[in-house]
Amino acid sequence: MSDLPPLSLYIHIPWCVQKCPYCDFNSHALKGEVPHEEYVRHLLADLDADLPLAANREVGTIFIGGGTPSLLSSEAMQMLMDGVRARLPLSPTAEITMEANPGTVEADRFSGYQRAGINRISIGVQSFSQQKLERLGRIHGPEEAKRAAKLAQGLGLRSFNLDLMHGLPDQSLTEALDDLRQAIELDPPHLSWYQLTIEPNTLFASRPPILPDDDALWDIFEQGHQLLTAAGYEQYETSAYAKPGYRCEHNLNYWRFGDYLGIGCGAHGKLTQTDGRIIRTIKTRHPRGFMNGNYLDRQYEVAEKEKPFEFFMNRFRLLEAAPREEFTRYTGLDEDVIRVELDEALAKGYLTETAENWQVTEKGKLFLNSLLELFLSED
Repeated sequence: MSDLPPLSLYIHIPWCVQKCPYCDFNSHALKGEVPHEEYVRHLLADLDADLPLAANREVGTIFIGGGTPSLLSSEAMQMLMDGVRARLPLSPTAEITMEANPGTVEADRFSGYQRAGINRISIGVQSFSQQKLERLGRIHGPEEAKRAAKLAQGLGLRSFNLDLMHGLPDQSLTEALDDLRQAIELDPPHLSWYQLTIEPNTLFASRPPILPDDDALWDIFEQGHQLLTAAGYEQYETSAYAKPGYRCEHNLNYWRFGDYLGIGCGAHGKLTQTDGRIIRTIKTRHPRGFMNGNYLDRQYEVAEKEKPFEFFMNRFRLLEAAPREEFTRYTGLDEDVIRVELDEALAKGYLTETAENWQVTEKGKLFLNSLLELFLSED
């Protein structure tokens, strides 16, 4: 039997003031008022249905994402967090993150979120250029973004994160680095620095903007990475940087192939059972269906032959070494089943191996897709 991995909880709040043209998350533009308490009741009922899959494990991290969770009233947030604590053993040191958009950040409401137990806020800034924010369909301006960061700083939370994008339409190297400098100046303990990618089924996919070419993107990444390193940030995942001691524990649990309950519209869950089976859950995407009480869209068991790819697809996004014993502990499989693929990865210079760990090399990072393809099961 495999040991059960650490457990996290993801909670999805599906509404936004308006939909951004690059966004492929399950978010819906708000028509009328947020049904605060009604939605929370459905979230807790959804959680009740999933509890048998969690085997009464302690929850180490909670992440409330969206949409725009900061559209939820502080009373509804209190009701939600009280309901979670009544149903699940929550670690006394649990990291509890909530996403927020600068345009929906108000001091009173945030003190209420903090009383409910939120101790980390992730602020979706994306850019400090008014022109770029408009191009991205954001409803806030640069000053609101700075005000939100200062508010988060002043609350004395455990941590806060700023989300910033680069590779924006017509963005020059100077503009990208200027955005980054302004973010660093706000001194967030954590910075998520993403490259904009055009996702299918978005407004940008139907009318693609002109993005910087690969050479320009490489210059932005290389010089931005130097700026971040000089400011005391360490890159620990493809697009995540943190000051020492401030990595996002919730995301780390995802990348380390930990388990998570996913509740709310379109949320995904991954739950290892005591017999070693891995169950994935996917919730109903649309708020209407979800709030009719039809929470579960589908549930399936991960096939044995898919487990190596799923494990490494997550694990190799992290820059830290991967403990070899975790492969067997989290998948229930013997390392022998992937020996041939590992030897090929070693021979190609994608990985190094010690008695304890596997480490992705610089070459492996550059050819991450080729490395992961080695572990894809042949159908």
